[in-house]
Amino acid sequence: MPQPYVVDFTPGSGSIPPRSTADSDAPALSLNGTWEFRLDHGPWTTLPVPAHWQLHGHGAPAYTNVSYPFPIDPPHVPDENPTGDYRRSFDLPADWPTAREGARALLRFDGVDSCFAVSVNGTPLGHAKGSRLVHEFEVGGLLRPTGNTVEVRVHQWSSGSYLEDQDMWWLSGIFRDVTLLARPEAALDDFFVHAGYDHATGAGRLVVETAGPGVRLSVPELGLHDVDPVGPHLIDHVEPWSAEVPRRYEAELRGERETVRLRIGFRSVAVGDGLLTVNGGPVTLRGVNRHEWHPEHGRALDRETMLADVLLMKRHHVNAVRTSHYPPHPAFLDLCDEYGLYVVDECDLETHGFEQIGWRGNPSDDPRWHDALLDRIARTVERDKNHPSVLLWSLGNESGTGRNLEAMAHWCRTRDPERPIHYEGDRDSGYVDVYSRMYATHEEVDAIGRRAEEPTGDRSLDPHRRALPFVLCEYAHAMGNGPGGLGEYQQLIDRHPRVQGGFVWEWIDHGIARTDDRGRRWYAYGGDFGEELHDGNFVADGLLFPDRTPSPGLVEYAKVIAPVRLEPEGEGKALRVRNDYDVRSLAHLALDWTLERDGTAVARGALDLPPLEPGADVSLPLDPIPRPSPGSPGSELWLTVSARLAKDEPWADAGHEVAWTQLRLDAGASTASTASTASTTDPAPRTPDPDGLLRAVADARLDVWRAPTDNDRGGQEHALARVWELAGLHRMRHRTVDEVTADGVRTVRSRVAPAASDLGLLATYRWHAEGGGLRLDLTVEPDGGPARWGDLTLPRLGLHLALPDTLVDVTWFGLGPGESYRDSRAAARVGRWAMPVAALQTPYLRPQENGNRSDVRWAEFTDRHGAGLRVETCPRAGAATGAATGAATFDFAARPWTNAAMAAARHPHELEPDGLLHLFLDLAHDGLGTASCGPGALPEHRLHPGRAKLSLRFLPVRAR
Repeated sequence: MPQPYVVDFTPGSGSIPPRSTADSDAPALSLNGTWEFRLDHGPWTTLPVPAHWQLHGHGAPAYTNVSYPFPIDPPHVPDENPTGDYRRSFDLPADWPTAREGARALLRFDGVDSCFAVSVNGTPLGHAKGSRLVHEFEVGGLLRPTGNTVEVRVHQWSSGSYLEDQDMWWLSGIFRDVTLLARPEAALDDFFVHAGYDHATGAGRLVVETAGPGVRLSVPELGLHDVDPVGPHLIDHVEPWSAEVPRRYEAELRGERETVRLRIGFRSVAVGDGLLTVNGGPVTLRGVNRHEWHPEHGRALDRETMLADVLLMKRHHVNAVRTSHYPPHPAFLDLCDEYGLYVVDECDLETHGFEQIGWRGNPSDDPRWHDALLDRIARTVERDKNHPSVLLWSLGNESGTGRNLEAMAHWCRTRDPERPIHYEGDRDSGYVDVYSRMYATHEEVDAIGRRAEEPTGDRSLDPHRRALPFVLCEYAHAMGNGPGGLGEYQQLIDRHPRVQGGFVWEWIDHGIARTDDRGRRWYAYGGDFGEELHDGNFVADGLLFPDRTPSPGLVEYAKVIAPVRLEPEGEGKALRVRNDYDVRSLAHLALDWTLERDGTAVARGALDLPPLEPGADVSLPLDPIPRPSPGSPGSELWLTVSARLAKDEPWADAGHEVAWTQLRLDAGASTASTASTASTTDPAPRTPDPDGLLRAVADARLDVWRAPTDNDRGGQEHALARVWELAGLHRMRHRTVDEVTADGVRTVRSRVAPAASDLGLLATYRWHAEGGGLRLDLTVEPDGGPARWGDLTLPRLGLHLALPDTLVDVTWFGLGPGESYRDSRAAARVGRWAMPVAALQTPYLRPQENGNRSDVRWAEFTDRHGAGLRVETCPRAGAATGAATGAATFDFAARPWTNAAMAAARHPHELEPDGLLHLFLDLAHDGLGTASCGPGALPEHRLHPGRAKLSLRFLPVRAR
């Protein structure tokens, strides 16, 4: 039988009431480090604190998204309840104040998952639940100068686990800091800073609520010295805090025996006239959802990792974070204050698993859980209330609705009326201040932006909800290859004032670092630890890979949300510059330009950029930029204009690119291939034989399959991958209809179709020698016309070639340098790019379609001597029909394994090269969308069968 406290409805006992964090000069002793540890009364060993015991060989991690990994039998948990015992001895510093001097001491736990009981020197102090919440226990009368012992018993499962079903790894232990805090007599135990800003006058109003006699406040920059903190203090002019300009004022609260350092940010947050405003103006949230994660340490993060996150966010134009789905480590909020990020601070609450039983017994509406839920929101608000970065309080996530959530909202408004309240699960929005949705389609967002959305359940609340600002608390699920459609979402955000941005799900893939028996590092996801119930790689849905390398999705998001818009106008004669910052002018930026002929720079310079105010735009003539004489036939002249930091910022160095655009200055010129740079002199002996490569090219065949992306697999029974597989598109067979050679042209007609179906594609290959190589004109059309295919789309449409794997390098002219797809290509720019074939691959945690490069004019695949194969587009007449337009460019991907092998592998390290280079030359791909958790690709990005043409020339490349 478990201890009663493990399965009762209470939030805990024995801890002091919640209070704010403080930067105090009172003594503190970190108890982080090596502790003695045993699991389930086993032998004693050691374990670091902070840490999760499963990541140190004690038990195993488990991942579920919605499902509880134990029976839904609240508040009970199984008898099989892993329990860890911790103990540590410590001595007090020589200058530690004693109880005789009137001092107290608190033992502080910043995070313990999920329930723990604690004792010091053999005296029980109490127990607590709320894994991501602070709990402090009074220990002053128990301490002795030397030989103190603290013992903590931690239970993996408890009644609190029903409130913590947060789409993440189930991990246990003391995973945040443990600290002993000296509390002097008349200590500054708690305080509440109210620093308002009047945008009409520029004035600030400062009130600091404190307890205790004789407390004084000093803010030297504002001329406040040893004043009564309550005031109120009215300052004629202050510089406000915002995410773009995070101005803070150094201050001190001084009591009789303690001084607390403050960093005050003046700002006001309000909802009025249907808008969410900061300092009187509406804001656009360019946000991410952020779980705390490290591939080796789980949710035990150090400050350096948190700082790395903040710097990456700032450099990619992210200005807001939703702390999904619990308050973060307090140091993260310090960094948000310092560097400038708006925060939706979310309570440690999610009961999503109750949805699977029709929300029966959901704690959100069960009065027995009232105190536990109130305790969780109180600990969230009290700890974080003095952070100017905190914009909204969020009651939790995916917890249904009910009276306890309404009580939490009422408590928040009473305690902190200066911040609005968020909760997505309240669709009627009766007790929140913003209307919030997850994964609304583009069409729904457009309707909401026009305040024309469908009514929700309670019609009496409909007018109230329609009057609220709208935020996408989750959208654009960044799982695997994608998300697609970011640009179209941003267009809706720009179009509708009510739509005030959103938060991409999510920041980082939760892969757990592993090493195979060959020393190769890989990242585990759900099911890799033998869980009987798991949700696979749904935990790998971030804009960062686990090692914090930005994914193509983050690069795309940064381009889409860039706060400066650069748009060519007047047929390339001018550049429209628009300031999309909320409060900052463009005085911190400089414009530079580069002219490139076929990807090679021919001139560089700078443009004068006026210090535009937010919302303003200007047209800059491009006359100062020289226009070189026309190049050879088919060459391309491109202008790239970049807005860069003119000087160092705290989050990036001078020269960091904030925004860019490109325009072609010889638009309308032929897009025929440009001259190869490969030498045509007699080469030294080499392998492979370039002419042999041309023979391999002649075996190219039509191919429509791709290894399904996570978004292709999304949607359960309606998943695109399932639809495609049911149609047999992964097992197409080829039948030669006829083959004719005449006048030097070899024409092969074939039908490409799956078994058990009358669907088919008719492919006509016309081969002939041209320009020292082979030319292919490929025509594809659906057998029986497009109508026979109905709504069925193709994964991709193009050619597959099998070439020698000695071709290890690629150079191309087209979009790059990273991968791009039809609904995720804003971040790709036209240029000449080169890299190893291995670098083309994107290491998604589950192998899938990746590495496509779009709008390619030519590409060369070469061995280490520079010999190989060149592929280039050919000019042709006629227009194509259908989604695959057959424009005079192509897409390519190259990898050392087949699509079938990639689709079958669960992890990248399982893919073994098969001795060939598989080259895919495509007309088009189906869109990516975000159907792994959200809408699929927009109609304009779907690849429906239709008549399409592709014309390519294949040339040998001689060694240089």
